Amino acid sequence: MTTTGTIPAAEALALADLITPTDRGIASRVLAKTGGGNVTLFAFDQGEGLSEHTAPFDALVIVLAGDFAITVGGKPLSAGPGTIVRMPAHVPHALDATTPARMVLVMLREPKAPSGV
Repeated sequence: MTTTGTIPAAEALALADLITPTDRGIASRVLAKTGGGNVTLFAFDQGEGLSEHTAPFDALVIVLAGDFAITVGGKPLSAGPGTIVRMPAHVPHALDATTPARMVLVMLREPKAPSGV
């Protein structure tokens, strides 16, 4: 199965089949992308993560498997399978996989106002 591009429409797909974990690394695949945001599937090896950063829009982390140590605005959180964490726009956040882990990241962009309004 290819790991580039978005997923096909009108198909029931197993998330586990859409990404191949990488030893000592992070794998990602964009599942859907529009002007309003995107949905990306990630697989992290244990000890891998995303360093502290900010984004200009809200994001949701939905943990599918494994465990993450997440920090949002300096607040430490533990997130395991079946949990969701909202990371607000412009607030520093970071995450580390404490075990091999998978998550879906949903980026929520604000729609642009129509021109001339």
